[in-house]
Amino acid sequence: MTRYDVKRELRHCYAPTDTDWALVDVPAQQFIAIDGRGDPNTGTDYARAVEALYTVAYTIKFTSKNVLGRDFVVGPLEGLWWSDDPEVFITRAKHAWQWRMLISQPDWIDPDLIAEAEQAALRKKGLPAIAEIRRETLHEGTSAQLLHIGPYDDEGPALARLHHDFLAAHDLRMSGHHHEIYLSDPRRAAPAKLRTILRQPVRAAA
Repeated sequence: MTRYDVKRELRHCYAPTDTDWALVDVPAQQFIAIDGRGDPNTGTDYARAVEALYTVAYTIKFTSKNVLGRDFVVGPLEGLWWSDDPEVFITRAKHAWQWRMLISQPDWIDPDLIAEAEQAALRKKGLPAIAEIRRETLHEGTSAQLLHIGPYDDEGPALARLHHDFLAAHDLRMSGHHHEIYLSDPRRAAPAKLRTILRQPVRAAA
């Protein structure tokens, strides 16, 4: 059985080789999602949210494999980040960040299966944050994207180039939340080797 892997199926979205901004067309995808706010490095809500999200993601995977006979690789953790002032991402003022953490789901995973997996995971693990997880559909379309290699706190210069140079040069403006896709596990990879996709949905400035 060939396992579905979103990184392979949507390679142009999940395997960029360009370490500077380039435009990419991102199709509609469904996710499981959970929201929060504040510094992800110091806030306990973030860690609890991510733990709950992975718990449900793996429950969905095993349910799909055992009940539907369709296996898949659990996708990477992704995050939407926003604030009233987008400059806080350049200055790394993390207390002002709002976030929505996501894990992509294959299109055959329906809302009923997600709801059943959430209940099963809640019964087994008892994590209160599981109750906050929901299904989310996201269609970003035309987006600026790059591969950032290095610590998360070194993203500022790349984001400054996007905000102050790339958008103006291409007559574009931001049209959605800042999006990050975490290709590396920060518990195992050295900060200098972390690989993170940075993505920003855009539209014509006019």
